[in-house]
Amino acid sequence: MLLTYQYKLNPTPQQVVTMETWAELLRRHYNYALGQRLDWLNRTRSQIDRCSLVSEPIGKILEKVDYYTQASDLKRTKELFPEYKTIYADCQQQNLMRLDKAWKRWLIPDKNGKRGGRPRFKKRGDICSFTFARVNSSKAGAHLVGNTLKLSKIGEIEVILHRPIPNGFEIKQATILRKADGWYVSFSLEDKTVPATLPIDEIKTATGIDVGLEKFLTTADGQSIAVPQYYRKAQATLARQQRKLARKIKGSKNYHSSANKVARLHLHVARQRKEFHYQVAHWLVNSYDLIVFENLNIKGLARTRLAKSILDVAWGGFLQIVQAVAVRRGKHCLGIDPKGTSINCSGCGARVEKTLAVRVHRCGCGLVIDRDWNSALNLLNMDRLDYRFLAAEA
Repeated sequence: MLLTYQYKLNPTPQQVVTMETWAELLRRHYNYALGQRLDWLNRTRSQIDRCSLVSEPIGKILEKVDYYTQASDLKRTKELFPEYKTIYADCQQQNLMRLDKAWKRWLIPDKNGKRGGRPRFKKRGDICSFTFARVNSSKAGAHLVGNTLKLSKIGEIEVILHRPIPNGFEIKQATILRKADGWYVSFSLEDKTVPATLPIDEIKTATGIDVGLEKFLTTADGQSIAVPQYYRKAQATLARQQRKLARKIKGSKNYHSSANKVARLHLHVARQRKEFHYQVAHWLVNSYDLIVFENLNIKGLARTRLAKSILDVAWGGFLQIVQAVAVRRGKHCLGIDPKGTSINCSGCGARVEKTLAVRVHRCGCGLVIDRDWNSALNLLNMDRLDYRFLAAEA
């Protein structure tokens, strides 16, 4: 099991300049490597004995460009551009690996037949991180000794260890990244003592959770949690800072200072939301052995007029956190098709048509409860749970 622990760094001004220079050079190399791949794709789009329907460049057809060919060209890159000699080799290779993953996500469909978007050229400042693939080994470029992080060609940087790294965890890699409020390091930790998943026949408590905009979630027990609306509450402050930013001369020191204030506000909202998600996730996992949720089409819902509210609650991020916390505790999570959960009666199974404006479920069988509670009960109905799926996961 891999976990990520993130810590604040306290670099010197000279180290900040070095890391910013690295990020900019890696951005340029990323764009050059992406251009190579796109050029190869355009030249080989049609077979050699056919004509393309669109205009294509002519000339020598290059060999296939992939990670291995581009990684082997790094030596030539350093000869032509000596400034790349100042960057640790592993960081340059990891930069090419990042491009390779984006390229494969675009061209190769996943198990659901979906593909990612076409990789884009990065603007100045878009790449603000680089990765050391090995930590605390003989050939590693990063070493953590106490609260000091020793980085090859950068030097020693103080790490603010606000929580200790757990005993028995092995640091696999370190990613240095820049945020609006400074520089951070993310350690990828491997824990080989993964807790055993709770056997199916030992599940004692289970619940269904229905997420919404009026209430963040409602459980099958009738408990509900209010929507915190962190972004909505910060909108007035954000709007004021953005108006100040719009009055600044683009590219000036005042412009960059004002832009940083806006970025810090967005970062604060994101951290508030993430902390709230973790608190709710730990409460659910501590209370129940099995959590059933809806597999919602969140991207589709985010294209509606409720987009701002849907993105503010961030259901997708929350459900990912719940599943990650459940795995660490050996508990079960199960996502099912949401079709009919809001319409069907949890008491008798009859269909009770209602619009989104109707917040109370009223059925002819006499059941009158909150519609979100009714949906959570439907999620928990035993005939909807595929225990064979759970058994396969275990």
